[in-house]
Amino acid sequence: QVQLVESGGGLVQAGGSLRLSCGASGLIFSAHAMGWFRQAPGKERELVAAISWNSGSTYYLDSVKGRFTISRDNAKKTVFLQMNSLKPEDTAVYYCAAGRRGGIGTMTTEYDYWGQGTQVTVAS
Repeated sequence: QVQLVESGGGLVQAGGSLRLSCGASGLIFSAHAMGWFRQAPGKERELVAAISWNSGSTYYLDSVKGRFTISRDNAKKTVFLQMNSLKPEDTAVYYCAAGRRGGIGTMTTEYDYWGQGTQVTVAS
């Protein structure tokens, strides 16, 4: 049984930082691209950042470029999202997801496994 468990969310003031972590079990972690998605109330789920199986490629949503950094540790089966200079518009539930393949996908349909989500709230 595949499990993805996120942690690290919370309430932070604008300009602050948070580091999200996602631990995986039940899958060959190093074979999968990993992504961080977010969904705000009334909005569609969007891909924030993704990383290929070997960290060779990354993707970032334009609005987070230069502020967020995705990384992974295949030995520890964990993917991270470092979020700096947070803005109120970053407020959302953040989800970790495992891709169907090793290369990056940008659509939700390219991800087979999902975590339960962690709330990030940025106060102005």
